Amino acid sequence: MSQARLIVDLPEGPWVADVSRAHPEATFQVLTALAGDGPGFALVWITGAPIDPILDDMAAHPAVTELSVAQRTEREATVQFETSAPLLLIAAKRAGVPIEMPLEIRDGEATIDVTGPHDRLSALAAQFDDLGVPFEVRYVRERVEPSELLTDAQREILLAAVESGYYDTPRTCSLTDLADRVGVAKSTASETLHRAEAAVIREFVDDLPGYVREERSEES
Repeated sequence: MSQARLIVDLPEGPWVADVSRAHPEATFQVLTALAGDGPGFALVWITGAPIDPILDDMAAHPAVTELSVAQRTEREATVQFETSAPLLLIAAKRAGVPIEMPLEIRDGEATIDVTGPHDRLSALAAQFDDLGVPFEVRYVRERVEPSELLTDAQREILLAAVESGYYDTPRTCSLTDLADRVGVAKSTASETLHRAEAAVIREFVDDLPGYVREERSEES
């Protein structure tokens, strides 16, 4: 399975393209979405700007056929809506690859994360081409399964560290105690645990919204 991040320059017409360009300081995060044969339904969280003008523009947009505000403050709101032109959802459905949520749009630009077989990701790119939607591939990488992330030794010492209280606050297990538990030298325990921590942290950070890993091996 491959993971990809695409930056899509939305065309005029879809409500989120038009409204986000009219309010470039706002961030639109689509939390859930469903595309059927007709309209699309979604829940969006809007932040970063005075909310009343944004809601007025949403309600007035011809592609928004229904709108309900779940909660709101002066500068944020959660809105459930129905739209007649769910462009991104239609492209994803035709390609057979789901868009991962939350989907973020700002100033007419959508950041899309997708996971699937390489041919499905290629099909999604082809759909955008067919629709005349400009996009940039930020990265494509192979998804690492949890069972493949750590070696047996790294998995053993990491689980032992958690079970022994090595990560508790205050710590109830020292590195020496941990080394004795798994039956290795303290220096070996330190190096193995550090490698396990680094692998887990990198995998976690890779999935954080907004983070882009530099592919050093490909650039060098």
